[in-house]
Amino acid sequence: MTMGTQERILEMVHHCYWDKNANCAQTTLYCLEQLTGQPVHPLLFQATVGCHGAGDKGGQCGLMEGAMLFLGIYGATLGKTDAEIVEMCSRYASLFKRNFSSLACRDLRPGGFRDDDPPHLCERFTVRAVTCLHDFVTSLK
Repeated sequence: MTMGTQERILEMVHHCYWDKNANCAQTTLYCLEQLTGQPVHPLLFQATVGCHGAGDKGGQCGLMEGAMLFLGIYGATLGKTDAEIVEMCSRYASLFKRNFSSLACRDLRPGGFRDDDPPHLCERFTVRAVTCLHDFVTSLK
């Protein structure tokens, strides 16, 4: 990955969190849409409104949820079968877990969940996760 791409991801994540107040799943979709040119339907952004740790319950990380949705769209665009897309999602989930140790928001969120958490606590982690997904997607071509 070029330094320009890394800087672009950093800027996009910051924009999504602070200017759009987007959650991590929405931010993942937005960043990959911008980086790959693969359109994401606006309704999908709306559908992910609660996909940030299963609606703040600490469940599956929204960065993973956004990635799975994007990979489904992207895989279809590449002409992959459903079975191939499922396998691709499985490979990415394994890579994510290997790199970040878990798929659960409660494990990945810095400091867990507290009432006094500052907004967008996962911004730095999001940059790392979006970079990981971008690298994975570019390896699919």
